Amino acid sequence: MSKYVMDACALLAFINDEIGAGKVEEMLEKAQNGEIEIYMNKVNLLEIYYGIYREEGAYKADETYQLILKQVIYINDKLSENIFKEAGRLKAKYKISLADAIVLGESIIRKASVLSSDHHEFDILEQKEDMDFDWIR
Repeated sequence: MSKYVMDACALLAFINDEIGAGKVEEMLEKAQNGEIEIYMNKVNLLEIYYGIYREEGAYKADETYQLILKQVIYINDKLSENIFKEAGRLKAKYKISLADAIVLGESIIRKASVLSSDHHEFDILEQKEDMDFDWIR
């Protein structure tokens, strides 16, 4: 079964009905049907939560968080030793955020594709690392 690790920008595209939302919706439907598995690290969920909290307040952040928890996304709330080390290696080697390093570490350890729209951060990694990306736009 195909596995995907979703980053914050992909899920935000879906939530905000931005370009790429249809692709994310399609992936969520496939997960609902048991065709694929989608994972997200809780650190990346935190990116969404604090962004909405900052822009729209606590109520909207909590409401969005509850909506996300109802999706067919496995939320990993642990930072395993393997993900920790892989994220650390990538953070040290490339100029990426800690949250991005965790998405990538999670995808490497799970042998999963990264579901993202963040070409700005990830194009270099797609070229230099043995990683799979599934772009939503």
